[in-house]
Amino acid sequence: MNQIWVLDCTLRDGGYCNQWKFGKENILKIVSGLQDAGIQIIECGYLSGKWKETGDYSKFRTVREIDMLPGIKKGSALLVAMINYGEYREECLPLCSETVLDGIRVAFHKAYWKEALSFCRKVQEKGYMVFVQPMVSLNYTDGEFLELIHEVNRFEPYAFYIVDSFGSMNRQDLIRIFYLVDHNLSERTAIGYHAHNNMQLAFSNAQVLMERHIGREILVDSCVMGMGRGAGNLNTELLVEYLNDAGMGNYIISPLLNVIDEVVMPFYQKKPWGYSLPNYLSAKNNLHPNYATYLEEKSTLTVDSMNEIFQYMDEEKKNEFDREYIEELYLSHLSESENRQDKVSGFGKVIKGKTVLVIAPGKSSFVHKDKICRLLEKKDLVSIAVNHSYAAADTDYIFVSNQRRFRELDRGVHGKCIVTSNIGAGDVYLRTPYRELLNAHETVFDNSGLMLVRFLINLGAGEIWIAGMDGYSAVPEGNYAREQMEVHIQKEMIEKRNRGMHEVLMEYMKEIPVKFITETVLG
Repeated sequence: MNQIWVLDCTLRDGGYCNQWKFGKENILKIVSGLQDAGIQIIECGYLSGKWKETGDYSKFRTVREIDMLPGIKKGSALLVAMINYGEYREECLPLCSETVLDGIRVAFHKAYWKEALSFCRKVQEKGYMVFVQPMVSLNYTDGEFLELIHEVNRFEPYAFYIVDSFGSMNRQDLIRIFYLVDHNLSERTAIGYHAHNNMQLAFSNAQVLMERHIGREILVDSCVMGMGRGAGNLNTELLVEYLNDAGMGNYIISPLLNVIDEVVMPFYQKKPWGYSLPNYLSAKNNLHPNYATYLEEKSTLTVDSMNEIFQYMDEEKKNEFDREYIEELYLSHLSESENRQDKVSGFGKVIKGKTVLVIAPGKSSFVHKDKICRLLEKKDLVSIAVNHSYAAADTDYIFVSNQRRFRELDRGVHGKCIVTSNIGAGDVYLRTPYRELLNAHETVFDNSGLMLVRFLINLGAGEIWIAGMDGYSAVPEGNYAREQMEVHIQKEMIEKRNRGMHEVLMEYMKEIPVKFITETVLG
């Protein structure tokens, strides 16, 4: 059976919720409550040479400030503090024997891991238990993580951590990284796990980790009531209750409940933490949660728009919060949105009340190209090709909702492309929200031709003529005018899609006249 140790970091990670201003009395209540509950390791807060405040905070300029806190003394629980690499000089640390602290946790970004490990060695030489914390562990490739572990083994710190900084790890990610660490890390070094709860997986992932029976010490980080920025952290009270029930602990719950009632709840009421869609999106896009908080506080964006901004972010900018960078992206998005609305409005005026010829890429669009070309000569007709550039003649516009089809287009036609918001391109005529054009039929909910019909209805077109929307055929070469577009579809799905397209078109025909000018199985 593993030896599971709980490391509570309420005073450090929870400090993001109140700028570490807990107050001396509350700090004492938290430490005392954790000790009474039987928590083995208590993190007292941050050590930072950049910090200016003193007194009521759990962020400290010197180790001496920690030593002077009331009720803080070496005893039943190990006491540790965290240093973000680069924020505190090693020479400012006294010898471990001269302070109440038993250990130092060193957190660092991937770009500085070599320098951070050198710092860890120096801290260890002063007698401290060293906890190596590579932030955003998912950002390392397996090879990079193995190289990091190899260097860690050279000095065998007390613990090496798997850190889910953005709460984006799923079960498979955690198990893969855990076994990578366990099979390569020195047996004399404990494995730690630090989780955030952006995707509501902190507790379940911790259980997965604790159930790995490997015979080495495992450390699991948590905070009372999950206190932490954004979505928060793993809850200490839930963690120890689970350990008690599983026969892996003998913790006393009531002191933790008292800490929640007397200390943590008032902070929660002032500034709540917990699951939210923006925090989910930050995890989904594997980026710093402050970006989600920043955009959420603007109160001007939909969740879709926020996700759209995240998808445009440079990879190297995701790990550390850059206020100027996200502000620029935000302003660019607003400017683009304004331009988009202007263009959509302008396009609406172009097609208002007019006949629109939709040319889908079905085989009939090639067979009847002469007929289609004659129609294209009509003056009051607006023509739009779907997901392709019509080879027989130029169309006024091209509608694209498929990223692959967009990549197949020549860049020279981008200027007349109407694309949905899932298409990442800035040189198009206009972009329109993807979700607004979907229908409710499962098999064809995102069919591009149907999405265009919905778009035209929304903007007030007078009538729609359709060419090349033949329906699907069991013979692959019978589906498309261009061989490169052929895809294999199972017979059962062909029938479902054709039936779905027919049903959706029947619904749309209640809103606008629709006429097929080439043969189709959908009529």
